[in-house]
Amino acid sequence: MFFTCALSAQQLTYEPLNPAFGGETFNYQWLLSSANVQNGFTAPSNARANQSDLDRFGESLNSQILSQISRRLLQQQIDGIGDLTEPGTFTFGTLAIEVFESDEGLVINILDTSNGEQTQVIVPN
Repeated sequence: MFFTCALSAQQLTYEPLNPAFGGETFNYQWLLSSANVQNGFTAPSNARANQSDLDRFGESLNSQILSQISRRLLQQQIDGIGDLTEPGTFTFGTLAIEVFESDEGLVINILDTSNGEQTQVIVPN
């Protein structure tokens, strides 16, 4: 009538695989290679490294010429505006510049009216 069964038990323990969480340190290379295989992203290639010396020289020369032209145009515009140390509002191109004196020093607010970006420069007394 009565059936007897033999029961046995054991203690369950958890051991993590990742060495960062206490796992075996020899699993590191396996986990890293597994993650690299699953990674679908690639680093963007450096376009400048693929250019020839002649292309880099041309790009550098073009950049320097454009920089000199923009510097001269800006200097002409500033000469036309006058001295930026006097209070007032000045506009050239899409930039609106407001200059005034405050307790902190000379404050220059620069607003790009095309996109609404604003910068404030404070020249201390």
